[in-house]
Amino acid sequence: MNQVDLQDPPTGLEFEFHTLLTPGAINFLVELTCTFDQDVDKILWHRSARKVQLDMTNSYPNYSSENSHIRNDLSWKVSPVPRRLLNRHVDIGDTAPCHTERFHRALLSSAQGIQVDFDDGNCPTYFNQIKGIFNIYQVVYNKVPGIPPLSKAPVLMLRPRAWNMVEHNMLINGREIPGPLFDYGLLMYHAGRQLYESESGPFFYLSKVESFLEARLWNKIFVWTEEKLKLPLGSIKATVLIESVLASFEMEEILYELKDHSAGLNCGIWDYAASFVNKFGHRLEFLLPDRSKYVNMEKRFLKSYMDLLIQTCHRRGALATGGMAALLLPEHRESEQYHSVMATVTRLKLFEIKAGVDGFMVYDVDLVAPMQKLFQEHTEGPNQLHVIPDVCVSQSDLLTMPAGGVTLHGLKYNIAVGIQFIEAWLKD
Repeated sequence: MNQVDLQDPPTGLEFEFHTLLTPGAINFLVELTCTFDQDVDKILWHRSARKVQLDMTNSYPNYSSENSHIRNDLSWKVSPVPRRLLNRHVDIGDTAPCHTERFHRALLSSAQGIQVDFDDGNCPTYFNQIKGIFNIYQVVYNKVPGIPPLSKAPVLMLRPRAWNMVEHNMLINGREIPGPLFDYGLLMYHAGRQLYESESGPFFYLSKVESFLEARLWNKIFVWTEEKLKLPLGSIKATVLIESVLASFEMEEILYELKDHSAGLNCGIWDYAASFVNKFGHRLEFLLPDRSKYVNMEKRFLKSYMDLLIQTCHRRGALATGGMAALLLPEHRESEQYHSVMATVTRLKLFEIKAGVDGFMVYDVDLVAPMQKLFQEHTEGPNQLHVIPDVCVSQSDLLTMPAGGVTLHGLKYNIAVGIQFIEAWLKD
């Protein structure tokens, strides 16, 4: 008999708590966790061992010779995605569902999808996780006045926490449950079948994946869930966020492991650039220059990463999506600042469209329509699967840092961004 210790409901969320954490849901979480918690441990141990190996040998990541047979086999492709994922032009990113007003505004938009975020766009307090999952539950069962049914709303691209996060408020046999299993388990138990029957899911974003072994684990979890909930194999689809430099050398293998469940890969700029600091921050050759001046998708290491991701995905029949435009449009549409922000976002996103991406994210809901128009003006059809960049991306292409200076202004700017991010979490 497994021992379950569950914290009392967050104050003010007693009804939401008891709606979600029913005996059946708790039992589902227990089975899910007990089946995979040792695999999660191995993933985290593998991450640590990989970092130690890179540090001790002063070596660099590269394409694995052991997996060359997967990369060289041109016969395999990922399974086709459902109808509602064929067009991924514009998703609204970093939408924490605990912020009810923003979540509902996104649902009323014309966006193709919403990145429903339980990861770093959301402060993962017990209150926020319960409220966010309950808000999704309400939408899935059409209980929110004025919000369209699932079939008419943007698709929900659910993003559980990354593997390094735990849920402190639920213990199974004395151990905290992995954060992503708590989020994913409750979402699938309560919403999985409803999403599937409405042809609107279940669809996921997978954060901070560092290797094909982690993709393999997610695939095992998806298969287990489909069997438990009696869903057809391949019902669950997931877009993997390539946010680690280590994962950029294993993109084919990641798609291969998830080929029955893949909704493609996503490339962004800031989490990916930050992974260089995380993995190689102590090495002088990986010192990044001022990010506001010298770090953008036009630089060699980021352009190579984007081209490789698009090429990899499209050769395998998978969708390739770009990162998020985080800028906010000022209120006054006639202001110089408004036109400046719009021009900057348009230039950067047009660069990605011309590279061959099938879609990208915006944070500001008001950017959805102009970015959809940009796709319509410069592409034909719902996606660009036919665009396969003619590139051969080498190890040095992915690891060569851009030239440029490190200034006191840049240092202060980076510190300010870090402090503001932490402040936003603590205030949430």
